[in-house]
Amino acid sequence: MVAAANMVEVAALVGDTARATMLAALMGGQALTASELAYLAGVTRPTASEHLVKLVTARLIEVTRQGRFRYYRIASPLVARMLESIVAVAAIEVPPRYQPRSLREDSLRFARTCYDHVAGQVGVAIADALVARGHVVLTDEGGEVTAAGRVFFAEFGADLDRRGKRIFCKPCLDWSERRYHIAGLVGAEIFSRALALGWLKRERDTRALRLTTAGRSGLRDVFGADPADDGREREGALKVARPASQSRAG
Repeated sequence: MVAAANMVEVAALVGDTARATMLAALMGGQALTASELAYLAGVTRPTASEHLVKLVTARLIEVTRQGRFRYYRIASPLVARMLESIVAVAAIEVPPRYQPRSLREDSLRFARTCYDHVAGQVGVAIADALVARGHVVLTDEGGEVTAAGRVFFAEFGADLDRRGKRIFCKPCLDWSERRYHIAGLVGAEIFSRALALGWLKRERDTRALRLTTAGRSGLRDVFGADPADDGREREGALKVARPASQSRAG
């Protein structure tokens, strides 16, 4: 009964439109102020503060004070996984509502943050390339990095030794592509390196990411993922390039 009551409480908190919008914004992985969250949710600053107090009390988000500002972020990867799972169920299992596609939605579908890793077409393309080249194994139950993958990630500059208590490598069902991208420490390290190398840039006031020219070259040369040539290139769609040993004539 206690577990059921707690589930109802969490569902009620997440189910409010303004709070859901703020939580979705925080899924970008960055800490935001109450004013920024109020703007994104379309509510007043006092109303946003009331919502944030409830979310902090429920330990869905946490707050850090720096000077006169308070910054809010998702409390843990566990909360982030819950939120992303809700989005995936809503996108895949629930009958869709008709909504005209917008440039903003196309940007999110192409590349976005999923807490601390890359999702969308870019995230799935990275996962596909790593699997195709034998660096990562992904199943419905979990994921692992192969011996060859360890070498690859070391050369890429990803630090896979700072495991701590978090999940090392796991598949995360992508709500827009309906296939897996990579989460866990491995996914976080890929994202961190992509930002450091200038391959990906954050977009303001959204979870969308911009793939730079250097990023397109990097994905092709390092991961083996090339811009698609099937007429969708304007949307930034990617495909996995076959390793040379697997190429076929024709």
